[in-house]
Amino acid sequence: MATKKTTQRAGFKTGEYIVYPAHGVGLIQAIEEQEVAGLSLELFVIGFEQDKLTLRVPVAKIKSVGMRKLAEPELVTKSLDSVAGRARVKRTMWSRRAQEYEAKINSGDLIAISEVVRDLYRSDEQPEQSYSERQLFEQAMDRMSREVAAVNKISLTEAVSLITKTLSKSPRRAAKPDDSEAEKAA
Repeated sequence: MATKKTTQRAGFKTGEYIVYPAHGVGLIQAIEEQEVAGLSLELFVIGFEQDKLTLRVPVAKIKSVGMRKLAEPELVTKSLDSVAGRARVKRTMWSRRAQEYEAKINSGDLIAISEVVRDLYRSDEQPEQSYSERQLFEQAMDRMSREVAAVNKISLTEAVSLITKTLSKSPRRAAKPDDSEAEKAA
């Protein structure tokens, strides 16, 4: 039925981590040839461990679905710098912003995902998020942390911790030293 054909195709090889925009970081487990409706198709078999999902993507479709290799370490550093920047929240209706955030998350672009993480992050001192804001933030954080973990070869927990520390250094979120010194003097 399904037979392993090769270990490398279109610049991707088995055992390599990739980014599939709609699902995040996955591992190419095999490259198979299957017969579907009388046609022979070459398929990447991609496993997404955290989601317990296996995806079969035709080799011919990898460009159109946006599958790509993991980001280079320089791009990960740039995404962390983006997260540390000032949040840019547009003054449009939430439904419009939510659609834009969703599109950025599903683009698979690490910088775009880091912008969503930055814009939706709330520190403990800030007001509570709505349910939909929290969901989008967690989805973006999950995608970003998985890629940061895979590129830096660290655990998912360490990646989340790294991103969270970087977020807390943001200019708007950093503790104001003037206030704490004034309180001590009083």
